[in-house]
Amino acid sequence: MTSSTDKNRTVILGSTSVYRRELMTRLRIPFNVHAPDVDETAFSDESPLQLAQRLALAKANAVAQKFPESVVIGSDQVADLHGLALGKPGNFDRATLQLRQMRGETVIFHTAIAVVCHATGFSMQDCAAIHVVFRDLSDDEITAYLLAETPYDCAGSAKSEGLGITLLSSINNDDPTALVGLPLIRTCHMLRAAGVKLL
Repeated sequence: MTSSTDKNRTVILGSTSVYRRELMTRLRIPFNVHAPDVDETAFSDESPLQLAQRLALAKANAVAQKFPESVVIGSDQVADLHGLALGKPGNFDRATLQLRQMRGETVIFHTAIAVVCHATGFSMQDCAAIHVVFRDLSDDEITAYLLAETPYDCAGSAKSEGLGITLLSSINNDDPTALVGLPLIRTCHMLRAAGVKLL
């Protein structure tokens, strides 16, 4: 890892997620958004944690290749149900299946982050593990939630910042925004290490 002392580099969020974009606005720093072109297919021998970490770094590097002078943030979240990776369901039927699998279970949401700057050689990674206990949900509750929230673009179908909080018994993690999609405490630490002035 190499640190940069340049305070004027452009910050780019390498993500199309509206949730990550909203979280980044909380830092009140200028940033751009650029979609990474990354295949998110898991490798056959890859754990959910390894998948999240690999994709976060791949997304950051994919954008940094196009903008080498910028400080680029990449992030990825994978839900881990006893070693089974649960990604974005994409539709009602897959979301229903995911929530049925998770009811009464503890699910680990791995939210990985990578910050890179190719011009300076800076590269730093971390991952927040959020332990989420789901209530023993009824089929009616699952259906009502999905119709109300349509969380088909959220890993594990659980949109905790909305109605999804009613599905849960507890959340345990050390970075409060990690479950939404971007661990801001870790993000701030990495941006400062990359030479970005936050305050």
